[in-house]
Parts: sequence; C-alpha cells; structure tokens
Amino acid sequence: MCEAGRMAAPDRTPPPPPPPPALREGTAADAADVARLYLASRRSAYAGLVPAGVLDAEGPEQELLWALRLDADYGTPADTPVLLLAERDGAGVDGFAYLVPDGGEVRLEQLHVRPGRTGAGIGTHLLRAALERFPGAPVRLEVLAANRRAIAFYERHGAHRLGRGTAHFPGGTQLPQYAYGWN
Repeated sequence: MCEAGRMAAPDRTPPPPPPPPALREGTAADAADVARLYLASRRSAYAGLVPAGVLDAEGPEQELLWALRLDADYGTPADTPVLLLAERDGAGVDGFAYLVPDGGEVRLEQLHVRPGRTGAGIGTHLLRAALERFPGAPVRLEVLAANRRAIAFYERHGAHRLGRGTAHFPGGTQLPQYAYGWN
C-alpha cells in the first residue's frame, strides 16, 4: 500500500524491444539449418495459398540444394550469392535472406523467418541488411499475388510493384505472382 492507504498503480511501461538479431554470412555448413527453416517457413506462410501436395513434395532434396548453392564457386565476389543469417539467443537460425547478383541487379530470392518468430523485427532487420548489401544495385523479388502478408511487408519497406507473372511449381501448379523492387 502507498502512504495514502491506496494500492500503487501497476507499472504500465511496455517492456523494451528485444535487441536486433545478430547477422552473419552463411556457409555450406549452415545448409541443414537453412533447409529446415526454409521448409517450415514455406509451409507456414503458404498454407492455403499453395496446394498442400506441392508443399509436401518439397523436402528431402532441400538440404542438398542449399549445400550446393552455398558451396558453389560463382567466380568473383560481385557475382557470388550471399546468405544472411539472423540468430538470436543462441537458439540457432531465426531467419535468413538469400541474395543473388544478376547482371547489375540483385534478386532477393528468399526471405524467411522461423514460424512463431514473425512480427519480432527479424524480417525487417534482414531486409534492411539485404538492401544495404549491394549499394546502388536495384533489388528485385517475386511474391505470390495471394500472399498479402508478404506484399504488405515489402510495401511497408518501400518496395514498388513492377509487374506480374506466373510462379511455376513442381507438378505443374501455376499461381499468379508480382514482381517487386527497390531502385
């Protein structure tokens, strides 16, 4: 009780935001962690947007595909893809961005955050680092037209719709997609 005989009001100060995740470049040694996060993120983000059978077909080969991507010799550093990993609390990889230089542009081919950790600023931190990674180069990406959450995220961070196309999935599934980018 306080001096006047009343209870003190509870502290309503919001807790401070968590520190940003540590970023580092990934290597072939990270292929298994990246493959698991990639699959979990796609299954979560694409549920209801992509037929379940398409998502279920992805899997066994992902670790090998990521190992090959991350171990390949692309020539010069300017032509070499970059994998940025976000880690927090020593609990492993919470997110990643995969950037591919492509003739003066950079493709943001993947941006994934561990399900359950979305909304914590990890994707924003990764996206900002990705956009800063190749200064002066236009950055492009493709996003499913039905993926409103991802579209809102990219638009909130300054991306502009550049066009539309079709995403092709194994088994013949085709879905509308948009091209987005930053100049």
